Amino acid sequence: MDNAPATRKRPRGIYLLPNLFTTAALFAGFYAVLAATQDRFEAAALAIFAAQALDGIDGRVARITQTQSDFGAEYDSLSDMVAFGVAPALVAYHWALGGLGKVGWLAAFVFTAAAALRLARFNTQVRIADKRYFQGLASPAAAAIIASGVWIGADTGIAGADVAWIAAFLTAGAGLLMVSNFRYLSFKQLNFQGRVPFLLAVAMMLGFAVIFINPPLMLFLMATTYAVSGPAWTLLRVRKSRSRHRRERR
Repeated sequence: MDNAPATRKRPRGIYLLPNLFTTAALFAGFYAVLAATQDRFEAAALAIFAAQALDGIDGRVARITQTQSDFGAEYDSLSDMVAFGVAPALVAYHWALGGLGKVGWLAAFVFTAAAALRLARFNTQVRIADKRYFQGLASPAAAAIIASGVWIGADTGIAGADVAWIAAFLTAGAGLLMVSNFRYLSFKQLNFQGRVPFLLAVAMMLGFAVIFINPPLMLFLMATTYAVSGPAWTLLRVRKSRSRHRRERR
């Protein structure tokens, strides 16, 4: 009689609930590209922000329902590439960069390629990286710079051709920040399920009120401030380190 243990069958199928949100985020990125090709740039920008909201939900749903899987992680990464790598670059290209010729498509490609490299680096370091920080600007934050900038133009009637060089600088700059070694706070250490001080809740409500005064402008300022925080924090750390070394030599 053969007493060899039976081989375990690999479970078939995928978890539906978290992957529904991932698919919705993927669709939002796809829709942003379609809207941009029809010169509906406000809708394109809103679709990218919708993808950000959905991208933040799918991981939390997977953790809460204990439906995390390798398939879900890979699918989420591919969805992020479309929504935060391809879509913002093509929206920026259709809105402003197309008139710059080779410079325009090069800036768009730098953003797309940087998003791919940023996601690949994140996936390979996810188990060893310090979860308190991101290495390089996160792709959703970079996409927010492009989307909010386009939204400002669509909301105020600014033609993309009039600010094409500014758009090229922001697009390529956001891309380079994604593949940089600057450290950014990830805010993953914040616990939204536990109790928080009352003043923090008031501050959050005031923050939402300020955003709704002028959503595209406030979101653009928030995204650019976060993008600049990485180089600024690194410069501050370098200065502190140099001053400490000088004191030690004395």
